[in-house]
Amino acid sequence: MINRLSAIKATLPEGVALCAVSKYHPEEQLQEAYDAGQRIFGESHVQELVRKEAALPKDIEWHFIGHLQTNKVKYIVPFVSLIHSADSVRLITEIDRQGVKCQRRVPVLLQLHMAQEETKYGFTIDECRDFLVSGKWQELQGVELRGIMTMATNCDDEELWRREFREARRFFEEVKHCFSGGTPILSMGMSHDYTIAIAEGSNMVRIGTAIFGER
Repeated sequence: MINRLSAIKATLPEGVALCAVSKYHPEEQLQEAYDAGQRIFGESHVQELVRKEAALPKDIEWHFIGHLQTNKVKYIVPFVSLIHSADSVRLITEIDRQGVKCQRRVPVLLQLHMAQEETKYGFTIDECRDFLVSGKWQELQGVELRGIMTMATNCDDEELWRREFREARRFFEEVKHCFSGGTPILSMGMSHDYTIAIAEGSNMVRIGTAIFGER
């Protein structure tokens, strides 16, 4: 596993962050990756994330990458470093409410629905643009908008992935003036498509299987 992690890191250009997707993998494997220098880990289930956060080193940056239910926001807001999957105004409003309670601004990415599957969550580009143009996000006290996340269609069509990533990048460039807290984040690319995502402008990739193996 360490060899796979090192090999992937060696392929990442400067300025591209690696979120190691560790969901369903035991704490021992995360500790191995941590000992090898990895600090950003991505989880998609609240209960699992809370358990791992309690058990592992406190300087880990925990990213929540799965669909987040509003009634579970409160469990991760005290410590989460980035929520990739802010996929609705309703969810953002709840993250804001819980962030204010914890006296922190929670970094989030707006999730774009670029893929052709109906099962994927997220804003369409038009919905996301409308939200940002409305200016309502500027009233948020417990949320810090950091950028955009998207997933390509689950298929074998590399040209389709490229078109979807390119469209997301184009929109990201249009709205990145809305994002604060450092370099705006464009989170695109997973184990099977991250090289294409990077070529199309991603500066954060979410890689699990290619590091930890199949679950």
